[in-house]
Order: sequence, then structure tokens, then C-alpha cells
Amino acid sequence: MYETINLPVLPLREAVLFPGVTSPIAAGRPGTLRAIEAALKTEHKEIFVLAQRENVDDPAPEKLYRVGTIATIGPVQRGPSGMRLLLTGQYRAAVESLVEQDGYLLAGIRVLEDDDPSSQEEPAFVALYREARERAAELGRRAGLPKEAVEQFLAENSEPGLFADLVAGHLDLEAADAQKLLQTPDVQERLRQVLVFIQKQIAILDAQEEIKSQVQEELGDRHREMFLRQQLKAIQRELGEDTARDDLDELKEKLAKLPLPEEARKEVDRELSRLERMGPEGMEAQVVRTYLETVSELPWGHRSEERLDLEAASEILEADHYALGDVKDRILEFLGVRIMRERHREEDEQGETPAPEALGSADDSAELSEMMEMLRLGDISPAAKDASSEKDAAELQEKSPEEDERNPILLFVGPPGVGKTSVARSIARAMGRDYVRVSLGGVRDEADIRGHRRTYVGAMPGRVIQGMKQAGSINPVFLLDEVDKLGASYQGDPGAALLEVLDPAQNNTFVDHYLGVPFDLSEVQFICTANFLQNIPGPLQDRMEIVEFAGYTEEEKLEIARRFLVPRQVRQAGLKDEEIEIEDSAIREIISRHTRESGVRQLEREIGRLARKVARRIAANELERMTVGKGQVRELLGRPKVHPEHASERDQIGVATGMYYTPVGGDIMFVEASPMPGKGELVLTGQLGDVMKESARAAWSYAKAHAEELAIPKGAFEQDIHIHVPAGAIPKDGPSAGLAMATVLVSALAGRPARHDLAMTGEITLSGRVLPIGGVKEKILGAVRAGIRCILMPKLNEADLEDLPEHIRNELKFILVDSLGEALSHSLRGADFSNGRLSFEN
Repeated sequence: MYETINLPVLPLREAVLFPGVTSPIAAGRPGTLRAIEAALKTEHKEIFVLAQRENVDDPAPEKLYRVGTIATIGPVQRGPSGMRLLLTGQYRAAVESLVEQDGYLLAGIRVLEDDDPSSQEEPAFVALYREARERAAELGRRAGLPKEAVEQFLAENSEPGLFADLVAGHLDLEAADAQKLLQTPDVQERLRQVLVFIQKQIAILDAQEEIKSQVQEELGDRHREMFLRQQLKAIQRELGEDTARDDLDELKEKLAKLPLPEEARKEVDRELSRLERMGPEGMEAQVVRTYLETVSELPWGHRSEERLDLEAASEILEADHYALGDVKDRILEFLGVRIMRERHREEDEQGETPAPEALGSADDSAELSEMMEMLRLGDISPAAKDASSEKDAAELQEKSPEEDERNPILLFVGPPGVGKTSVARSIARAMGRDYVRVSLGGVRDEADIRGHRRTYVGAMPGRVIQGMKQAGSINPVFLLDEVDKLGASYQGDPGAALLEVLDPAQNNTFVDHYLGVPFDLSEVQFICTANFLQNIPGPLQDRMEIVEFAGYTEEEKLEIARRFLVPRQVRQAGLKDEEIEIEDSAIREIISRHTRESGVRQLEREIGRLARKVARRIAANELERMTVGKGQVRELLGRPKVHPEHASERDQIGVATGMYYTPVGGDIMFVEASPMPGKGELVLTGQLGDVMKESARAAWSYAKAHAEELAIPKGAFEQDIHIHVPAGAIPKDGPSAGLAMATVLVSALAGRPARHDLAMTGEITLSGRVLPIGGVKEKILGAVRAGIRCILMPKLNEADLEDLPEHIRNELKFILVDSLGEALSHSLRGADFSNGRLSFEN
């Protein structure tokens, strides 16, 4: 009986050390290293090796088996990542106690002795031992060990228990099976288990040899085929066709790996077989080859991994663009919908899927046949037909869940330079998708969209398929820029060709004329941009969700210049931040006196000009740094190029202030009216459009019909009235000048001055109603720049005031009217409108 001894513990992962077996060990865990150091300080350099029950880095005592091996430590090699050492197993031992001490485990153990067999001379034991030795020798020889090494091993190990441990230590066993052998004290049982494992290893070797022989037989046939192909290649090499054939094999392999739809696969296989029958020098072969290469380069089924993170997307949009709050909200709403779809899809996939019901039985078939016959004869009641129709509709709805997954087609509409194209690029960056842009400005040929048929010389795919090829994924953000600049010609209408591309219900089977097979565009996020919505055909507009980009206010332009334009242009001019400083007053001067636009492109160009002027002076050693204020802008950029209108300084008879909107922003305009001797005619000048002329005539007719109520003296209409809108070289049109026209007419005819501090907009009718108009935000911002602080506008446009920045709304006074009489009471100085009559203070 052995007494209890205390030894440091070395835990082993996925391995068991048997007595008599020497094994190299790599140690790197802190606790293991401390245990080895403690064992090296003992007299016999002994350590207790225990296998772990689980593969963990820091095993607790309960995670270790209770039977292990006492081992002696051989040579030790230390390194930066730990130790490498040689362990030799000595005895089995069982754990009596296991405690943690000084950062490592210390075990109280008791040595285990092998159970003596009842008689090693018994025939059963002798037969078992001999069989184990013979099978072990067979396994060693079949594993590739030299015959001499196997015989030496058998001669040196004749003791049955030690032989079983040595063989077990060299078998490829699972850790649990090896631990079971280590915990078996009965030598006869241990030999029996080892013999079972040996037989399993031999059976595996037999199976491997059988597989190897089968492979060799197959390789024999392939070698023959390979030999024939080598001869064929030699012949082709002599004919100069070897390189083309190698390229064809490479193309075939590439096409075979593509997840093509069935229809596309048939077309590709057909073209491949044609190409193989052709000589490489033929022109038709080049056409077919180009087609197949185009198919192989398209992203069939390849998707870029989406990054659906609202917080990150919001940060990207804020970093890339200032203002555009409504646009950013719409984009984040779109991403939010995508996130919820993905979340619900994952929840559905994690839930249990019910097993599909079996198809109808024979009774069901008979019942169905009977119902069909009754339907043919008209014997089914209307209620039954309606129920059947509702059931079919429900089933159809259940079978079409992909309709909910369609991507909306976004249309960004706004003036140039407001960030439509760059926002699309930011969307792609926020979603983690590939980005591709195609400009449609000036496209007049349908083949530019749908491609050319392959029968034409020089045929090529359309811009959509070329864009998908460029993107390299099936779900990019695809920008169709300047979609309002499409034209039509005798070659077809490209706008009509876009109807299929931009229809979520059809573009999953988009057929390019060059490809001739359906290509799935349903996962593409299409974004279109345009400057003028009226230039886009109605059916095309109907397929897109419109997102309007309004012009920037002066304060927004100032902030954009601070954040983006000035740093970029200073950097492009080769300057450092400490060499130039552009004050806010200088930026405001450039915005108001050197640019006239809704966006910021011209503003950036002018800032770039200014930075280059400063860079030239610094390069010429005229100065070391420069601070640019309002006074230096004229010195650097020259005289102002823009002369915006300013509010009049005094009230005048026959002069009213109107507001107008253009693609480059809003502004004010003065409408003038002057009575003169004549025959009661209305004269209109200033390049007015038809709608604007009709507004003037409507105001004239209203004033005539309500002369008494408007305090217009008798005989006023016997003279001519001349209405003129200055800036005669610029064409003008639109109904929103109706209020201004009516104000100047009444002012001129009644001899009453119109207010100079008030600007107005609104359409009028013959009955005196004031109708809503568009472009409210831009018009009001233009009036603010001109110094106007009071706005007269239709009451029905009150909701449009929410689009204005809060500080603008707080600075202005808004007068909302719904009748012309009420409007005149505010627009004419000293006027009052009550009881349907207009009166003036004396």
C-alpha cells in the first residue's frame, strides 16, 4: 500500500499520458508554468499529470479527472511564450485531495497498482495477450514502421500491463477513451479494450486502402484521357490553337461555378457548345466569346454584406452633409424599414416551421372534380363563389411575400449643387453597399439602357448591365444621374426603357437585349436625380418616390463653407490652416455679392479662387499669412458679379414688391403700373409668359367689376394702364404674381401707395379668392435676403411655413389671407377692408 504524496498538477487538454510513455508538452498557461517550476525544485522532478474534462483555459478542480499519471520532467526549453518539456509517465495515481496553492494546483495522490490476473498462465489470458501483440505488430507494420523497430518494441516490453499502456499511448484515441483505459486497473480488461481499439485502427486502414485502390483505378482511366488530351494539345500547339483552348477551359470553369438561373444556364451552355465547334480565328467565335466573358463578369448571386446600423448611418450623413434634415430623415426611415425586415426575417427563421401538409387525397380529388363540374353547370351559389375567390386571393397573398421586400425607387429632385449625388454616395457608405453612378444626361437611344442585340456589329450591353458589372455585387446603390435630361429620337425613347428597370414588380426579370436572359435587379437600390420634375414622364414618376431637395439658406451656406468648402479649398490651394483665415463676414460677402445659386458649387469655386490668390502672394514672399475679411474680398475677387434686389426705401403709388422662384433660388421683384391717357386698355411688358399675362388680366377684370368696393374713382378705367416687370431681358411666367398685379393696379387706379416693407405672393381668381402657390420656402428666403420682414401670402400655404428654419420664422411677420380684398387692406398703405368694401385713411 502506497502512502499519500503531494505533487504539483499539470492539466492536459485533449490528451492523456500513460505510464511508460514519453511525450513532449508545450506549456503556456500561468498556472501550469508555476506548477512546472515548483516540480523542478523537488528532488525527483516529479509532477502529477491530469486530463481535463473540458477544454478550458483555467480549469477548476471539478473540471479535472480523478485518476492521472505521475511523470518525471526531462529536458526543459524555455521561450518567450512558455516552455517545452519532455514528460515520462511512471505510475497511475488517484487524487485524494486537490487544492490551489501559490497560483497552481497541488494534489494529494495515492499510487494505484495493477490488479494481478487470477493466473497469467490461463489459456484465455495467454490467448488475449498473444492476439494483442500480433495485432499491435500488424498495425505498426501497416502504419509504415520499420519491421526491426516493431520487433524491438515487442521484445523490450513483455509485461502485459506495461505493454497495454505503451500501445494505448501510441493509438489515435479520443481523450475520453484514453482516460477510460487509464482508469482500468484490471490488466486483462485493459488488454481487451486495447485490442478492440487496435482492430478499429486496422479496419480504418483497410477502408483507406480500398478507397485508395478505387481511386487508382479511376486515375488509370483519367490518365488515359489525360494522355489523349496532351496529344491533342500538342497538335493544337502546332496549329497555334493551344493558348485559345486553355483560355476556353478557364472560361468554362468560371461559368460552371456561377449560380446561373436555369434559363441563363441553358443559353450559356448553348453558346459554349457553339464556341467549342468554331475555330478561334473566326469572327463569330470572337462575338460568342465576348458574350460569354460578359456573362461571367456579372455578379450572379454575389451580394455585398449590408451594414444596417441607424446610429452609424446617421453619423455618416451628418459628417458628409449639413442641413437637409428632411432628406436625412427620409433616408433613415428607409434604413429603419430595412432593419425591421431583417429582424423579423431572423425571428421567422428561428421559429419552428410547420411541416407541409400532404397533397389532396383521392377523396379530395373526387370532391374537386365534382366542384369543377358544378361550376361548369352553374350550380355553385354566388356566396360559395365569393368565398372561393376570397380564399384564392388570400392564398395568392400568402404566396407573394417578396412583394413586401421590394426596394423603393428614390427620386432626388432639386436645383444644382444641393448635394443630391453626394447624398446617394453617403447612402451607399452608410449601408456598406457598393456604389455605381451612371449619367443619363443627353441619352437619346433606347439601346443605351437595354443594350444592343448581338446581331449588330459592335453590340454591347446597356448602361444598367454595365453598371452592375462595374459594381461587382447584385445589391449595389445604383445612381441614375440627371434622369430629367433624357431625350427621345428615332432610335427610341430611353425613358420608356427605364420603366422596366425602375419598376419593383418587373425588374427581377430585366432582360437586356445583349444578354438575352433575365437578370435580377430587385435587390438594387436605385436612386435617381433630377433638376426639373416636369421633364420626367408621368409613368416614370409614378414608379419613384420623390424626395425634394430645397435650396440652402444663407446661414446654411455659411456653415457648409466653414465645415467643408473652406478646409477643402485651402488644402487644394497648397495652404495650411495657419497661413490663411477666412472670416465669416468674407464668406457672407461672397455668398450675397459673388454667387447666385441654391446650392454651393459656385460658392466653392469662388472660395477656391480666393485661396489661390492668397497662395500666389505667399509663394511670392509678399506676406506670410493673411486674414481675409469683408474688405479684402473685393481686392481678391474683383467687383461684385451679382446685384440682388433690395427692399424699396419708401412707399410708392403703382409699385408693389412680389416674390418669385427660380432653380437657383428665390428673390423679390418689383411690379410697376402707370395710368396714362388712352382708351381703357391694358398694356403688359417685361417678357411675361402667358400665365402671368392672364393673372394681370384677371386682376384688371376684378378691379373693373369691383371698382366701387375698391374705392377706385369713376373714369379711372377710361385711361390705359401699363404694367411692367423690370429685368425685361429675363422671361417670367407663373400664376404667383397675381396678388402683386392686383395691388399695383388698385394702387395706380386709386392713387394710393403700396407698402414698401411688404412682399407678396399668391394666385388670384376673378371672384377674388387667393389660391396657394409653390416654392414658398425659396421665395421667403429670397425676400429675407432683400431685407423684407413682412410677408403676405395665401392662407392655404400656412403649412409650408414649417419648412422654414425656426430663426427665420421668428424674425418675420406673416399675413395669411384667403381673399383679395383682405390682401389689399394689408398691401396698400392706410387701407381698411370691412363689410366687403375697401376704404382709406385721409
